Amino acid sequence: MEDKTIIDETIKILRLGGIILYPTDTIWGLGCDATNEQSVRRLMDIKGRVNGKGFVILADIPQRIPSYVDEVPDMAWELIGLADKPLTIVFDKGKNLAPSVYGQSGSVAIRVTQSKFCQQLISRFGRPIVSTSANFCGTPFPKNFDAISPEIVSRVDYVVPGNIDTESTGKPSSIIALGKGNQVSIIRE
Repeated sequence: MEDKTIIDETIKILRLGGIILYPTDTIWGLGCDATNEQSVRRLMDIKGRVNGKGFVILADIPQRIPSYVDEVPDMAWELIGLADKPLTIVFDKGKNLAPSVYGQSGSVAIRVTQSKFCQQLISRFGRPIVSTSANFCGTPFPKNFDAISPEIVSRVDYVVPGNIDTESTGKPSSIIALGKGNQVSIIRE
């Protein structure tokens, strides 16, 4: 199957509120439409995740960030421009997303994906997608597709074929939080 057909099928599932299992620029992830609360709740159920923890969302380009964040500190643009590996930034106040995407304080975690597949998918879908590791809460994240629990695989609506071109690192992204006055906190290196 060629990439365009795979993207078409993935978008169809996302528009129907489905859950996908897909390769990202970091590790294999579970995803859904980040603006669809019912889908996000279903994803929480699959992972066994508690409410209020929040999710990472993927954007295709940095220019989309202001659509999902009340205020983008200047430092964010510099960090995104300088990042040589996948970087997730936690912003103080999110907007225009499903309520269960936000952390307890209303924060939102966004990564501008470096995966060409994910960039094309999000660009064509026209909305951000949730990106969370393809594992049950409290268990190790899978470093590759073969490490994903068959039970996780059986609970999603679509598995993106693993032979697509992906720049996956096999490691989670670095995470930093940006606060007012360009205050930076490292959450995960």
